[in-house]
Amino acid sequence: MKISYENMRQLKGKTKETNKQKKERKKEFLENKQRVFTVVLPTVAAIFVIIAAYVYIKTRPKLIEY
Repeated sequence: MKISYENMRQLKGKTKETNKQKKERKKEFLENKQRVFTVVLPTVAAIFVIIAAYVYIKTRPKLIEY
């Protein structure tokens, strides 16, 4: 097994980001922002509705039968 030392050597300091990498990072950031609206908010809304329904069911007046 041949190991090249170029891949193993760590560069000191922060590596320079190319324009292509910067565009890719911005694209991923925008995708993650969209994901918040399509996944996280509906999940939070569903949890809120479940809690509200539970509280409503537990606190409604009981029917009294004669």
